[in-house]
Amino acid sequence: MSFTNPRAPDRWRGRLPGVLLGLLAALAGSIAAAQTAPTSEPETVTVTANRREQAAQKVSGVVQSIDGDQLRKDGITELRQLQNAVPGLSIANQEGNLEIYIRGVGSANNTELGDPGAAPHLNGVYIPRPRGLGLMFFDLERVEVNKGPQGTLYGRNALGGTLNVITAKPRLGQFGGYAQAELSNRKGNGAEAALNVPLGERMALRAALYTSKKDYGFENATASALASGDLATTPFTQAAAQLDPAGLERNHAARLSYQWEISDKLRLNVVADHGTESGTGYPGANINPAVRETGQRAEDLDLRRVVYRGAQGELHNTLGGLQVKADYDLGPVTLEYGGSRRTVDFHQRNAASEGIGYAGRNYNGVEFDNFSTQYWVTKSTSTIHELRVVREEPKDRLSWAAGLFHFNEDQQVGYLSLQDRGYCCYSGTEFTMPKVNGKSSAGYLDGSFKLSDDWRAIGGLRYTTESKYRYGLGGNFALVLGGADYACCVATRFGTEGFVPALLSRGDFNVTGLSKQQQAQFFVNSILTPGARDTVIPQIGPIASGSNPQGGCATRPDIDNGFVKCPTDQNGGFSYANITIPGQQEGRSSAKYGDFRIGFEHDLNRDQMVYAKVSTGHKAGGFNDSFAGSAIPETFKPERLTVLELGSRNAFDWMGRRSTFNITGFYYDYKDQVFQDLACIAYDNTKNPPCTGYSLVNRNIGASRLFGLELESRLALPMGFRADVNAALLNTRITKGELADFRAQSFDDNEFGRGRTPTVSVVGNELPNASRVSLAVRLQQAFALGGGRFDWQVLVNYRSRYYLTPFNEKGVDFLDPAKPDQTAQQAGFPDAQKGYATVNLGLGYEQGGLRVELFAANVTDEQASQKAIVGNNLNIRFLNDARSYGLRGRYSF
Repeated sequence: MSFTNPRAPDRWRGRLPGVLLGLLAALAGSIAAAQTAPTSEPETVTVTANRREQAAQKVSGVVQSIDGDQLRKDGITELRQLQNAVPGLSIANQEGNLEIYIRGVGSANNTELGDPGAAPHLNGVYIPRPRGLGLMFFDLERVEVNKGPQGTLYGRNALGGTLNVITAKPRLGQFGGYAQAELSNRKGNGAEAALNVPLGERMALRAALYTSKKDYGFENATASALASGDLATTPFTQAAAQLDPAGLERNHAARLSYQWEISDKLRLNVVADHGTESGTGYPGANINPAVRETGQRAEDLDLRRVVYRGAQGELHNTLGGLQVKADYDLGPVTLEYGGSRRTVDFHQRNAASEGIGYAGRNYNGVEFDNFSTQYWVTKSTSTIHELRVVREEPKDRLSWAAGLFHFNEDQQVGYLSLQDRGYCCYSGTEFTMPKVNGKSSAGYLDGSFKLSDDWRAIGGLRYTTESKYRYGLGGNFALVLGGADYACCVATRFGTEGFVPALLSRGDFNVTGLSKQQQAQFFVNSILTPGARDTVIPQIGPIASGSNPQGGCATRPDIDNGFVKCPTDQNGGFSYANITIPGQQEGRSSAKYGDFRIGFEHDLNRDQMVYAKVSTGHKAGGFNDSFAGSAIPETFKPERLTVLELGSRNAFDWMGRRSTFNITGFYYDYKDQVFQDLACIAYDNTKNPPCTGYSLVNRNIGASRLFGLELESRLALPMGFRADVNAALLNTRITKGELADFRAQSFDDNEFGRGRTPTVSVVGNELPNASRVSLAVRLQQAFALGGGRFDWQVLVNYRSRYYLTPFNEKGVDFLDPAKPDQTAQQAGFPDAQKGYATVNLGLGYEQGGLRVELFAANVTDEQASQKAIVGNNLNIRFLNDARSYGLRGRYSF
């Protein structure tokens, strides 16, 4: 049986190139015909898309810039909410890690195995690990989203584009600042302040502080079920009902910025920042059982009602950085140096859950005394050095910049997924890498040449070399303990109250050629602090110490499976005791590649420009987890993207006021695209099939093409009104890709099971996170009132349906002919997020330096999935931020 995608009619597939050319031609014609004298100067929006400050209307590309005041008025107070104002931008938070997609291009692998596919920046400096980047979202000058590959100017991982957070700079000769406080729903409160102090005529210092607390937008369904009587009262259900849901945040940050105009030719800027975030973390919830049992789609369920159990979710993250920029005017050229050092120290214990609560759920079937969960550690120290030589004189025909770039990152990462209270045995997974290093060096040249007064050729080249190395361990922990008469098997408690894993605190990471005793010692050393009711150490401690190679028979009533009894003839040990530990992981990766851009710009007059260009970008390659005897490739190579872009940027008079309208068309050729597949890691030649273990692996097995239109307008209207309308039309199609359908993975003990998975073609499907229609409309007005100034704004964002995985809700076809094939819905794997709209509202009144604001974000409390992890019986969702509203006061001086 086969299934087709439930798609809406594709009314413009195949028509877009003709529509694009027609629109551009008509627009150019109308521009040339309408040459009216300006009645007012347009509002200047400054951007740094070309690594220098320019008016946005002079940039040949799509870069959307929003200043700090506008973000605050819009109710956009965290980085993830930025997608509400920028069409084509998608930002998800998976377990504290920000995943950025621009026009459907990005990466879900931001661990040590891979890198982001849309590059985050802070003040123009690359951020390799975006964990905690949202802490820098205060005292802002602006935020820029540069769409399309920026391989020449921004280098590695700017495949989909760049997101640049630009903080407020010190102002010479000015004393001033502001203090701000707010109260909001979800038990929220926050404060922010900045002080700008001149230090003579040529120096200034700016200090900024930020603190915020916000409660979760989630509900503990366990507590609700207990209160309603749907759940029996026990000590464990009562304990689970007290757990705080995911998403609670307590954030603190500080920034110190310094500017020194040393002379008329030499300038120095230094920015230092430090921040901490804590709370209950950002895990998702598995909706697969709820979908299968109720028949409802994800959008019909309340995905914020999560059934919590076991461990309390906790997150602790400390990050900091130092940026130094120096410019020296040598006359013919300017010499620029930029250096950065950033650190991240991230720890998270996931809130353990049993999916979501729904009407009719049998809560009494849940084992609430279950501490199975995941632990994460990410430590990163990165340094960047960049030296640029710039020649830019208005009278010169040739303007150019040449540079050298070097990046180094040292990481330490740890991940532990543990299973508590298995019916038999113990099985868990650990990947801990005490040494991970990445290096990237590049040289580049970029410039613009005036062919005439109104024609310019633009072009650039960049050549990059990079290498990666990692060392550590990874794979499965397993413990099989047999009782009297070889009865199988004794269960193990692991991770109960008070448990702390060793992860990076372990002393030795060499697991090559260990004896059984040494394996037991390694197993014991994976525990920094044992849980109060754990049995691991009593069970295998005698093996580790050498006192009894058969271990110790430690059982508990809460893991008694009814047929295991301690032996009497093994000196208190087991009839047999088998231990499996993770294997050695060591990998190297290297790559060399070039990027370019070439095109032209043509000024029709001082207010209208058309352009065309071809540009490229690459995302760095990475590692796969390796296992002895497996056929898993050690590395995957960089992805590459080539883009053709045509556009027109226009300022014009309308109703006696200055406005802008821009239109851009683009075509993407996406090659060496990475999809996740399954590979065999364990063999047993006595069985059919011989493979008995599988692991996810990243492969360059995909290719896609994308095309679309972007429309941008800023309209100044009478009576103090202004309208900003931005729209993106996007069509994506996977043109190459056949991968394992892990939705249909089977562990039955037959020739169709033992982890086997069918393959499925995703050719013709859409890329994840790629809405065909995205729209952001902001309407605002400001006018004098009572000696002060009143303003209001409405921001509406609309995204049409998008998919969360490459499967696009194709049916699930099982290898076993005895299993009937199912639709994605029947199998619990719907992966389409229906179209939705969010509304943000703001009101403000200011007088004499004092401003009072009312704000509301996601007013209708739309619930949207922004990321999904799909696997065997897993459909884990990560959501957008819930509704927030509040009152804010701000005093500026």
